[in-house]
Amino acid sequence: MRSKPYMASAIVTGRAETGPEASVAGPSSPPRFAFGASRLGRLIVGLNLLGLVVLVIGALVLNEFRRGLIEARLDSLTTQVELIADVMIKGATTGEPHPQMDADQARQILQLLAIPRSERVRLYDAQGQLIADTDIIADKVVERPLAPALKRGGQGFVWPWSAYFSEAAREARGHAQETAEVRAALGGEHVKELRVSETGGRLVSVSIPIRPVKAVLGALTIEAGDVDEIVAAQRAALTPFILIAVATMLGSSLLLNTMVAEPVRRLARAADSVRLSRARAISLPDISERQDEVGDLSRSLESMTSTLSARMDAIERFAADVSHEIKNPLTSMRSALETLELAPAGSPMRDRLFAILQQDVRRLDRLITDIANASRMDAELSRESPRPVDLARFLSDIATLYHRLKAEDVAVALTIPDGGPFLAPGREGPLGQVFRNLIDNARSFSPQGGEVRLSLTRERRDTGSVCIIHIDDDGPGIPPDNLESVFARFYTARPKGLAPGGAAFGGHSGLGLSIARQIVEAHGGRIRAENRLDGEGVICGARFTVILPAADA
Repeated sequence: MRSKPYMASAIVTGRAETGPEASVAGPSSPPRFAFGASRLGRLIVGLNLLGLVVLVIGALVLNEFRRGLIEARLDSLTTQVELIADVMIKGATTGEPHPQMDADQARQILQLLAIPRSERVRLYDAQGQLIADTDIIADKVVERPLAPALKRGGQGFVWPWSAYFSEAAREARGHAQETAEVRAALGGEHVKELRVSETGGRLVSVSIPIRPVKAVLGALTIEAGDVDEIVAAQRAALTPFILIAVATMLGSSLLLNTMVAEPVRRLARAADSVRLSRARAISLPDISERQDEVGDLSRSLESMTSTLSARMDAIERFAADVSHEIKNPLTSMRSALETLELAPAGSPMRDRLFAILQQDVRRLDRLITDIANASRMDAELSRESPRPVDLARFLSDIATLYHRLKAEDVAVALTIPDGGPFLAPGREGPLGQVFRNLIDNARSFSPQGGEVRLSLTRERRDTGSVCIIHIDDDGPGIPPDNLESVFARFYTARPKGLAPGGAAFGGHSGLGLSIARQIVEAHGGRIRAENRLDGEGVICGARFTVILPAADA
């Protein structure tokens, strides 16, 4: 379909032949997987935070609950100790205007009062001496665990801080705190404390003065040692939240393992199987149906392997086609060489054989050159980044190049309407090869003195704006059955009797249109062939149409 260029030009434009160079790179695309758009990212963060949120809410709620219980316990003790103090004032104090407290009567009153076993009431006189203790009155026995037995021959190793936590040290600290509370109460204060008992447990205590009028006759202290039970109950109440948080974390971990880790391992095993068995495809339908990043990865892997498989098949077909095409001129050359030995020197047959050899050498050279161009096309397309190309300026430059070569057999005319811009994202080198191949192909089918016409338009379609380039010739057209096969590799069928300049045998490799389609599709465009018809429906030439996506101005 291609011929060596015999170039002429007649440029017809509706605007300036040259335009400004588009030097601004295309807009950078946003990252494919931003965190806000990541389903798995949101899932991982959400599940990991859920257990923590449950635990924090439970801790906050139960902390407030515990504080409320202790405050309520202190209020209850305050009410009780005030009632006991009122009873003491009424029943155990005598004398006016200088009242005194009868210790025996006060002990009898405490003995008669129903004090819960979880509480302890102590009565002190004005000098801070203990008068009565409900634990002693009720013969309450305090159970304490015995210290561990010492080994024979010594006391063994003693931790430096063991003295601080010893029973004697706890009793001393508890006694000191109690003495301080009693002194404050004898000074007329109401004291509420949460402190450590002599046995090491926590207790709440309330101390108030016994004061009938102004004089303080003593102090009354009430303690409740059930704080640890309250805390234990609070911890027991926190246990369900902890278990829920742990279950949530375990569930999220298992879910993430099922949804992320295991599918990724399956993809890795599938990729290894492709590598080890040298398969050409990977199939994971149960994963590729997922609408998240793992599904995207699976679909990308399938698409990648399918593309690689198709490319490998294309390379195999290309190698087979190349082998077949190279064998034809080699067979012709071998046959001509074998016959050349039999031809007499200076005979017309010998001249014809030399002409055949030269023709086959040119054909082989042309074939190898086009094969090399086709084989490195993928590398050229991936090496250069696309940028906006001004197609009006670009096509004007190509038409000007044909004009400067001053070939007069077939002219090249370019028509560009007003109303651009005509920008398309692409690579100038490969796009230039597309239009040169199409122009050379059209010129090779045009009659002597004919014209190849290029036109450029822009249209807005449902999928976006596109730039459309038509390349028309006045040749015999294309057989309707071959409108698609003309883009096949090594397709070189030509009508008999066609003898345009440069269309000699061997001048075409059949790769020009195949390379053009490969480049156009790599730019996201389409290329098609059709016949032009005159008013009577007769074919009057061929038309090749290139459609490229338009870039924003």
